Amino acid sequence: MATVEGCHCRGAAGGRNNSSILYSILKSDSLLSSDEHPQQQQHALHHLVHKTTTTSSSTSTSSSSSAPTALLELRQQACSCNSTRRRGILRAPQVTCKAASAVLVKTIRFVKNVPCFRELPEDDQLVLVRSGWAALLVLGLAHDRVDFETTETVEPSMLQRILTGLPDRQSEVAPAEPSRGVAVGVCLVDIQAIKAFLKKCWTLDISTKEYAYLKGAVLFNPDVLGLRCLHYIQSLRRESHQALNEHVKLIHREDSTRFAKLLIALSMLRAISPPVVAQLFFKPVIGAVNMEEVLLEMYYGK
Repeated sequence: MATVEGCHCRGAAGGRNNSSILYSILKSDSLLSSDEHPQQQQHALHHLVHKTTTTSSSTSTSSSSSAPTALLELRQQACSCNSTRRRGILRAPQVTCKAASAVLVKTIRFVKNVPCFRELPEDDQLVLVRSGWAALLVLGLAHDRVDFETTETVEPSMLQRILTGLPDRQSEVAPAEPSRGVAVGVCLVDIQAIKAFLKKCWTLDISTKEYAYLKGAVLFNPDVLGLRCLHYIQSLRRESHQALNEHVKLIHREDSTRFAKLLIALSMLRAISPPVVAQLFFKPVIGAVNMEEVLLEMYYGK
């Protein structure tokens, strides 16, 4: 790949916390090597619950925009019949959250091990991680074939909130309050978008090398604002697409449409927002966590 002049990573220096909370969540199943006591997992969960606020940022990939357009149309259609109040929650939140945490740990490790990424200025590295973590996580779920089941719930109407004294927004209700009769969840359209992407990847039977090129195409996103090495990142995105195309032509010579199918799958990630991913896969267990704080802990951790 190309190199960039004058861009040097300042590494993990700076005295940041090297004890990632998500690492602690995974200790009980030995997904990461550690000598710490398994009971520290519960301590980490309680610690993370007190880190409030939510993350926001979005990722976009080059290729078709049909997926996000279709998602918007579904939401507009849903408004006329009040089906926007239909939401979904995980059937096994503890299991799914632990699996998603493991994938996020592997994702950050992958990003840190990409040499051309570490050549970028530290500011650009952090901007790309913040903007791309959710898409990379969902791509990692597809790679590891992590499936999940949800059950449907209904968001209370404004009249129900007034009569029962519930907060104005459902997101303000703590997840550990089932007695209030409100289940914190995610819009069914957003859940369907994630499941559609996973199904698309599994139908294509994407290989490990193809996933690596797709992750590169997601990570090196020149559409993010505030990048210093914009042109270099654009070239890395092009190289990711080119490498994927050459690999597909070599391995799947009989399928002339496979590269286009992979780009279509990649474009489906544009319909998935980071707040939705955080709400679905992490909030049911660890509360209203600030994902940027978690990402910083993981990125600067050992």
